[in-house]
Amino acid sequence: MAPNNIIFCFTELANSQLTLEETTNKGVVLALYEALSSHDVVQVQKLLASDLEWWFHGPPSHQFLMQILTGTAKFDNASFQFLHKTIDVFGSVVLVEGCDPTRSITWVHAWTVTDGVITQVREYFNTSLTVTRFGKSDISSITTLHCPSVWESSLPNRVGKSVPGLVLAL
Repeated sequence: MAPNNIIFCFTELANSQLTLEETTNKGVVLALYEALSSHDVVQVQKLLASDLEWWFHGPPSHQFLMQILTGTAKFDNASFQFLHKTIDVFGSVVLVEGCDPTRSITWVHAWTVTDGVITQVREYFNTSLTVTRFGKSDISSITTLHCPSVWESSLPNRVGKSVPGLVLAL
């Protein structure tokens, strides 16, 4: 390995903001997407809580993840592919944004990971999502200073198209 590569690796490690818990949570979610793409039912069951809490925002026809996890999806060339573009972690919440192969459908998954198991998923299809974090202040005195935006969806190829906008508070 060339010296410049070594410096790059150390700089990348030094700039990493993820805690051990966040790195683990990100790994759990990435393992789930891998298990879904390889149709590994046993691995999917290991990664998801049996009482998974589910929240969906989007057209009913876009409930692809539910169809896959409940076994009602048809696994052929026409089945939906979750191509993730970004993955960001905020404590126990892992945000994954992606689109379909034609980039006509955009989605965001907000996964909650507890002790190495996914306990909650919130799905947003063709929706602009802004994530904010509440400060430790009194709820009655919340201002924009106490609820900073920590993440926003990028929505590729959605320019000029109207989509609903939602806020997810962590």
